[in-house]
Amino acid sequence: MTNTLGSGRAVLLLGLVILLWGVNWPIMKEGLHYLPPLWFAFARVVLGALTLAALLSVRGNLRRPPRADLPVLLSVGLLQIGAFLALTHIALLYVEAGRSAILAYTTPLWVVPLAALMLGERIGPARLAAMACGLAGLAVLFNPLAVDYGDRAALIGNGMLIASAVLWALTIVHVRGHRWQATPLDLMPWQLLLGAGVLLPLALIIEPHPDIKWGWPLAVVLAYNGPLATAFCFWAFVTVNRSLQATTTSLGSLGVPVVGMLAAAIALGEPLTAAKLLGLGLILAG
Repeated sequence: MTNTLGSGRAVLLLGLVILLWGVNWPIMKEGLHYLPPLWFAFARVVLGALTLAALLSVRGNLRRPPRADLPVLLSVGLLQIGAFLALTHIALLYVEAGRSAILAYTTPLWVVPLAALMLGERIGPARLAAMACGLAGLAVLFNPLAVDYGDRAALIGNGMLIASAVLWALTIVHVRGHRWQATPLDLMPWQLLLGAGVLLPLALIIEPHPDIKWGWPLAVVLAYNGPLATAFCFWAFVTVNRSLQATTTSLGSLGVPVVGMLAAAIALGEPLTAAKLLGLGLILAG
């Protein structure tokens, strides 16, 4: 089993992921003007896989994943990459980027009970209070003044974001409990390709005739999303996940919606409403 990072380096790496993924929420929202959501997700995953495959080839480390790592290959590839990106990209068509970032990163609410059930991590009074605080934040975000319950598309989009957070929570717990043979870098190209294998048939079925607006804006969006937001960030997050407790990793990831909400307000002019601020504040307090 390969060594993990020291806690200090893991925290620094997590900080970089928070910044890059947070800024990416308004970038993804803009990217949907040039590419349909599932094709967008497929393109960024393929670019990410090619980036890492090229890096590993140069280093002479591109090899088939060990059979013992098949479970984590499947969970990260299918859930954290394929399903998560499909759900979040479609949801961004109907939900503001800032709100999307908050809902997609409610993972700690779901990680706490899952980590207790699957990893034996203890749930004390403090963690129960934290869960209650986080659920109160969700209640604020879904109050009738913050959500138009007559808008069916928006409701489905919000539901997709919650579902994506639950799937990511399952992956976080599984990654932490898995006994790794290869490194996250060795496995990541294969996990990205597996995610692409999920996204391509979905795109062909749901978006069979994509309206793609080629040009420099799309090139810039994909250049950021392929090598950085996909290849680097997914590798870095899985690496951090191996080195820190599942609950610590999920709580640390709450920095992403903070950056995402502020970036969306600056870049897209999305309002910082009382519901957003109070809901995010309660989740962060948890």
